[in-house]
Amino acid sequence: MCASFSRQPPTAELPTVSVAAAADSSPTTVGYRSPAVDSASWRVMLRQAVLATVAEFVATRSASQLDEAASAAAGEILLTFVSSGKCLRSTFMYLGWLCGAAPSSAALSAAASLELLHAFALLQDDVMDRSSQRRGNPAVHVQLAEWYRRRRLSGPAGRFGESAAILLGDICLIWAEQMLRESGVEARRLQQLWPRYDAMRIELAVGQFADLANDIRDQPSLRTVLDIARRKSGNYTVRRPLEMGAAMADCDERTLTQLGLYGSDVGEAFQLRDDLLGVFGPAVTTGKPNGGDLLDRKATSVVVAAHEMADRSARRELAELISADHLDDAALDRFRAVIIATGAAQRIEGMIRRRVERALNVLDHIMIDCATRAALANLADACVERTA
Repeated sequence: MCASFSRQPPTAELPTVSVAAAADSSPTTVGYRSPAVDSASWRVMLRQAVLATVAEFVATRSASQLDEAASAAAGEILLTFVSSGKCLRSTFMYLGWLCGAAPSSAALSAAASLELLHAFALLQDDVMDRSSQRRGNPAVHVQLAEWYRRRRLSGPAGRFGESAAILLGDICLIWAEQMLRESGVEARRLQQLWPRYDAMRIELAVGQFADLANDIRDQPSLRTVLDIARRKSGNYTVRRPLEMGAAMADCDERTLTQLGLYGSDVGEAFQLRDDLLGVFGPAVTTGKPNGGDLLDRKATSVVVAAHEMADRSARRELAELISADHLDDAALDRFRAVIIATGAAQRIEGMIRRRVERALNVLDHIMIDCATRAALANLADACVERTA
């Protein structure tokens, strides 16, 4: 089912969902054909617009609020960091807006603010996980530590880098809300967004806390691990941003509920793919350490599923690898081989496929613009058909 509403003409600055009509585009038939969305180029355009908007905001705030030498260096590092994201959350929020309203530069700015919220989450997550890489570069706390070292300042550089990254993350959290409030979206519309925005931030923090406390040696169930992933990443990546954009656009409760169902399934599928990449994804494409989840002994869906499905011999081997003091490349390869042999990777792939199928089925019954529906369908596929 497709609903239609008036759209503003496409502009270079403000990407709109591009619709390519079928070959027979006569006035009597084109309205009844399913439009095809040039999703790849549309997402590239939207990402460029989002990153430009965020970069301008960060540059302006850094110049006025981070004027000391150390703060200025942190601002430069942050500006580089926020210029390299995939912008998934911003894209979902803007698509949520398009489910009930026409393209808007104010709505785009509001959606772009989620990149700063995501920066907050990643900066602090890397400190908590002691990750050395992010997005193919040294993690922000590593860069800040190196800056400290070059200045030959007193005290441990590593400690400074971690502390500074946490503070920089706090600044991102504050700036994210400021950018949202100052986006130009009417106060009435923003009022409809805040409950979901608050829920998203609480879910993110509680999920992160649960993730820290979750130890693979305690043998958590797959259900427990999926619940943590849903709160920490799934809802935060897809469902809440989509609902926020739709609420801001005055979508009715039925549409919000359906978008929430779609978002929950796509968000879980996204996290499941992330778990597979954390085990099997090469560092050159993920931008993270090779086998990072295995090195950190994380209780992810892949490892937990492998433990549940393993026979006695494989379970004993998994236990040895999990408790090992050090995992070299050979041990990582062995770890992966055991996981594959249990059938866990195949099981997770099946879970991903079923969630995307459910999401697309829900999407078929939402009364929204056909081009926006097609963009959401393509974005669901993009969330799981990725290498980073």
